[in-house]
Amino acid sequence: MPKNKSTKTAPSTINLDDPQYYFNRELSWLEFNYRVLAEGLDDRTLLLDRLKFLAIFSSNLDEFFMVRVAGLKKQVEAGVHKRTPDGLTPEDQLTAIRDRLLPLVHQQDQIFERTLKPQLAKEGVYLVNYVDLNQEQRKYLQIFFEEHIFPVLTPLAVDTSHPFPYISNLSLNLGIAVKNPETEEEFFARIKVPGLLPRFVNLPNDLHDSSETPVVWTGVPLEQVIAHNLDALFPGMNVQECYPFRVTRNADLSVEEDEADDLLLAIEQELRKRRIGGSAVRLEIQSSMPEDVQQTLMRGLSLEEEDVYAVEGLLGQGDFMSLLKLPLPHLQEPSWTPVIPLPFQRVLESAEASRKLEREDKDDVFDLIAHGDLLVHHPYYSFASTVQEFITQASHDPHVLAIKMTLYRTSGDSPIVHALISAAENGKQVVALVELKARFDEENNIQWARKLEQAGVHVVYGLVGLKTHTKITLVVRQEDEQIRRYVHIGTGNYNPKTARLYTDLGVLSCRQDLGADLTDLFNFLTGYSRQRSYRKLLVSPVNLRDRMTQLIEREIEHCRNGKTGRIVAKMNSLVDRKIIAKLYEASQAGVKIDLIIRGICCLRPGVEGVSENINVISIVGRFLEHSRIFYFYNMGDEDVFIGSADWMPRNLDRRVEAVTPIEDPNLRKDLQEIMGVMLADNRQAWELQPDGTYIQRQPDSQEHAHGTHKMLMEMALNSVGMG
Repeated sequence: MPKNKSTKTAPSTINLDDPQYYFNRELSWLEFNYRVLAEGLDDRTLLLDRLKFLAIFSSNLDEFFMVRVAGLKKQVEAGVHKRTPDGLTPEDQLTAIRDRLLPLVHQQDQIFERTLKPQLAKEGVYLVNYVDLNQEQRKYLQIFFEEHIFPVLTPLAVDTSHPFPYISNLSLNLGIAVKNPETEEEFFARIKVPGLLPRFVNLPNDLHDSSETPVVWTGVPLEQVIAHNLDALFPGMNVQECYPFRVTRNADLSVEEDEADDLLLAIEQELRKRRIGGSAVRLEIQSSMPEDVQQTLMRGLSLEEEDVYAVEGLLGQGDFMSLLKLPLPHLQEPSWTPVIPLPFQRVLESAEASRKLEREDKDDVFDLIAHGDLLVHHPYYSFASTVQEFITQASHDPHVLAIKMTLYRTSGDSPIVHALISAAENGKQVVALVELKARFDEENNIQWARKLEQAGVHVVYGLVGLKTHTKITLVVRQEDEQIRRYVHIGTGNYNPKTARLYTDLGVLSCRQDLGADLTDLFNFLTGYSRQRSYRKLLVSPVNLRDRMTQLIEREIEHCRNGKTGRIVAKMNSLVDRKIIAKLYEASQAGVKIDLIIRGICCLRPGVEGVSENINVISIVGRFLEHSRIFYFYNMGDEDVFIGSADWMPRNLDRRVEAVTPIEDPNLRKDLQEIMGVMLADNRQAWELQPDGTYIQRQPDSQEHAHGTHKMLMEMALNSVGMG
């Protein structure tokens, strides 16, 4: 993947610690979320998919406030003034976040109300405000309210004898002003909109006003149905006003691992706190809410004006996800069925034939891996028919003695977990390292940890102070007179559901050096091993940072010797200041660097004398880019790696990660081809500018559009003769 050598920049006395050379992490994340929103703004995106991206934008913001903004607010409250590498204090960051976010929230609100909503109506999908309903429709909703909604509601008064109620995290609520007609005294009450009920109440199609467009679905926001039937909740009182609002709270867990006798119990206790929620960090309101009602809420939630976000339309647009199930396939990208690679097709056919004939002799996944390393690329290649099949076959194979794997995130009905349970029941030694601290998946992981333990699986919760983020599986198999180890090392979670939505890579191998390395790594994770060296793996926090630094320095040295230097790296986020500074040194030496960074990028490209040899793009589209690939030219003796780690301090210093070299020349070419497709993308790629903004590449015409995801789907189909 070499390119022509760039002109060298003479070494200078530029201070690479200068804040001007770094972007703020939080603001860079907001730019990523803007790129998500932009898919919803883009009229080239199909209509329901545009709605999907608005929903993702909202859900992303919820987590951002629950974790990142909550953390900054805690720092401000604690009097922390430490500056980030870009020179901002926590207070500066909160101000900058609001300044950037206000126009984005306005854009989201306007694009739905003024563009998407009318376009949906043309397709027979009506999201109707209650005030626009006819009398027959209102009568239907009144009966529906009385029978299905009213029994669930609990109005809570706020007065001297009723303190301001606790308002749960991410809840949608109604703030209501009522008046006693006899005393003229006014009161304030709150009603929580039940989260267990559908957000949009469906109206029967035969109640819809006549229309040229056949009616597919008509819905009314649940909060509006409640708001227009409040008399039933406050008999004898006059309802004066009613306004929806939504609250976001701090939801980050705080567990002192070294003080917890039982980590699982400690995290369960913290989860109970999260369900209640920490301090409020954001109040979302409709812009029509009067100042006095807004002030009442701000006082009750201990929030300031800068914590309030007002919109004209609907709150909680993450609920648009429910509309994606509407029977309108022409308004969404066609569903993608992952391809089963040809070698795995033969294995699956053999396994099926053996089951039917009740034969034990069959081609299996172990024979396949024994013939050479295999690269799998999800969701283009089927996760279920490759990685999942590998683990499933291992659980039933009588020659398999042990299975060891890490579980960071997995689905609620995970076939992987069921396979591990079956393996334990079949008498195999099974070890599952379950990361209880996988944010927002803690509860799911606790449930599966208990089920695994009950089945006889050895469940380990990782190391104190280190989150186990690596994606590895080790299968130990007796073959004739010897033991052979089979491994899977990947970039993504063992989650069949996200494997259809996230792009990830994995290698299946039975190379002795990788098997020995994974054995050492599992001993490090489960026992008292202090392993400090590995044969092939780059492991954090042991040697990953140092080795990546050395690989960059080697390219620098080649350039200083008048040769070519080339680096291509793909990851989710680039934050680590030391790595960024080293990349700046490489650029100054003349190393040509292409970075494919989906999310946060704190490196400032294109700065004369510092980073003019560095280009950064971000790919955003139908799949979430999650794979990590690292390429170093090394004078033609190329090094290519995949693994679980981004270049962030947490991945390099505070997590257990594994990155593996890809040594098979054909697999290295495959990875270079994947990166080449991304670098040539002119439809989904956004180029990072020196000022921190991103500009989306535009093809000359739709015929010349080359989107990464479409191209890789076509390549996958062609690989099995289906193109």
